[in-house]
Amino acid sequence: MYKSKINYQRAAFLTSAPDIKALPADAGIEVAFAGRSNAGKSSALNTLTRQNSLARTSKTPGRTQLINTFSLDEHRRLIDLPGYGFAKVPLAVKEKWQKSLAEYLTKRASLKGIVVLMDIRHPLKDLDQDLIHWAVDSELPVLILLTKSDKLGPGARKKTLFEVRDATLAFMGDITVHTFSSLNKQGLADLEQVLDLWYQAPDATSDIAD
Repeated sequence: MYKSKINYQRAAFLTSAPDIKALPADAGIEVAFAGRSNAGKSSALNTLTRQNSLARTSKTPGRTQLINTFSLDEHRRLIDLPGYGFAKVPLAVKEKWQKSLAEYLTKRASLKGIVVLMDIRHPLKDLDQDLIHWAVDSELPVLILLTKSDKLGPGARKKTLFEVRDATLAFMGDITVHTFSSLNKQGLADLEQVLDLWYQAPDATSDIAD
């Protein structure tokens, strides 16, 4: 099994911000997690960091309205972006989230990659594709995590994975696709391997766990 070079258990809450002006200094390396409000983003972050409540999970999708920042060390951060696409959220709130998301993706110099989470049963919705286009236009690498993979059998899971990989070729960007389950940890090593690569940029000089 792949052994991660970075100890994600070190993750600690840093701050919540309504927009990029309230975020920590734009230095070091950030990796952002984004997805529809029911895609399992908080569960994925908790699984990655081996912490049950680092990112708050809620039975009411659309609850996260801020950009949440978690530090891994002095130079590296995880970013939990507001969930999008939940029908019961007021239009004004949706528009505010969309503006904050676009601003973050296009103006944050320390952002080095984005993880887009999608329920494997409902991949590549319009807003997911918009987000991927934003990232590709900003020359950011994208990892698509097809979450809740335990909900499908092996055959259906593999079929969906291949279909999504084929569909992403049209984006003409640096896009990787993996399946993931917070329930049984399937895909966790793949997630860590991609993140480790993104965090190894020359300007990240902090300690790496043994």
